[in-house]
Parts: sequence; structure tokens; C-alpha cells
Amino acid sequence: MNFSIKNWPEQERPRERLLQQGAQSLSDAELLAIFLRSGSQQHSAVELARLLIQHFGHLNPILDAQLEDLSQFHGIGPTKYAQLMAVKELGRRYVTQHLKQTTLQLDTSKQLMDFLRFEFLAESQEVFGVLCLDAHLRKINFKKLFFGSTNSCEISINQLLRYAITQHATAIVIAHNHPFGKPEPSQADLDLTQQIQQACSLIDIRLIDHCIISAEGCFSFAEHRLIHSVQST
Repeated sequence: MNFSIKNWPEQERPRERLLQQGAQSLSDAELLAIFLRSGSQQHSAVELARLLIQHFGHLNPILDAQLEDLSQFHGIGPTKYAQLMAVKELGRRYVTQHLKQTTLQLDTSKQLMDFLRFEFLAESQEVFGVLCLDAHLRKINFKKLFFGSTNSCEISINQLLRYAITQHATAIVIAHNHPFGKPEPSQADLDLTQQIQQACSLIDIRLIDHCIISAEGCFSFAEHRLIHSVQST
């Protein structure tokens, strides 16, 4: 039996559908199949992509997987793994460059969250980072400053502010991940945000947002008006 997608009706082939209807019309498995290009003797590229998603749960763990994990699937070897890592890095650089060139829109955090998802994608421990912005709210630099355990991370506010000053930042976004939990702020997160905002006000640096990133979603303090409520206390 021939499993090649070339034998499918043209209107059902992922590549042709992408060209006619746009990439957004394709499922995760179909997009992954276009990248894979070919399957194996047992499965078409789409079927192989579906097996990968079924095994790993969704796309993120596939992008985070090591070569030895992916090579268990017939049809995936070092070449396809290298291509997959290249695609992942291209996506991260695309979002990063876009953030450098455009002003951060404060009425929506989608652009910001897309950038932070890429930065925290492969982290299995709690990490705290800072995004430094210029006066036009364009990206200067992002750096992961503190590394903790799976559910906690110790922060030095003085070290955080010293770094922001060295980058000549006029505004910052702080962010951390919950690698194995929901993106909901704890009381410690709320208290830390207030302390950082008060410290920033003393050196004329504006705290734009505090974002929590997890596999289950993202949380923006600014969107939930928690930054504003800290300012008003």
C-alpha cells in the first residue's frame, strides 16, 4: 500500500490547502506534516504527525523533545530533528525581531506572550526573567536572571534593578514560569510584584507587566489590573 500524500486528492493535501486557504486553516498535525515532508513505510507524513501529537500531547513537547525521544518514531532521524530545532529557533527569532521593531501595545499582551512563550518553552524549572524596554516600549534585551526549583525561585530585587539600569531601560516587564502548574499568581507573586513596582518607582523605571507562563496558558498582571491596583496603594 502506498501511504504517500501525493496520492491524495489535491484538495485534501496539506500543502495545497495551505497555499489556497492559508496556514491558519490547517491543523497542528497537517502543519507538522508539511514540515516532515515524508512519512515512513508504515505511515504518511500526516499520520506520522498525528502519532507524534498523540504520543506527546501537543506541539510544545514535540519541539522540546530530544533526538533519542523522536527517533523512536520510524521516519524521524537526525536530519528531521535538526530541521525541527531550526524551525523552533526561527519562530523564536521572528517574534523577538518583531518585538524589537515595534512598540509594545499595552492594550493587548498577545505579542508579549508570544515572545515569552518562546523564551520559556524548554524550561523544566522555575525561571525569572526581565524584558528591558526603551522609551518607545521597544525591546532592548531579555535575560533570565534567576533559576529555581520546579515550583519556586529566589529573587533579588537589587540585582534585577541593577541589570535594568545597565541596559538603560526606561520600562521593564518581569516574567516567570510555572513549569508544572497553572499560570495563576500566588500571594508571594502578588507581594513580589508590589515590591518590585515600588522599587522601580524610586529609580524612574516603569513596571509595565508581570507575566506568568505555563503549559496551560499565560497570566498578565496588567490585563487583570493588578499592576494598576499596586500603584494605587
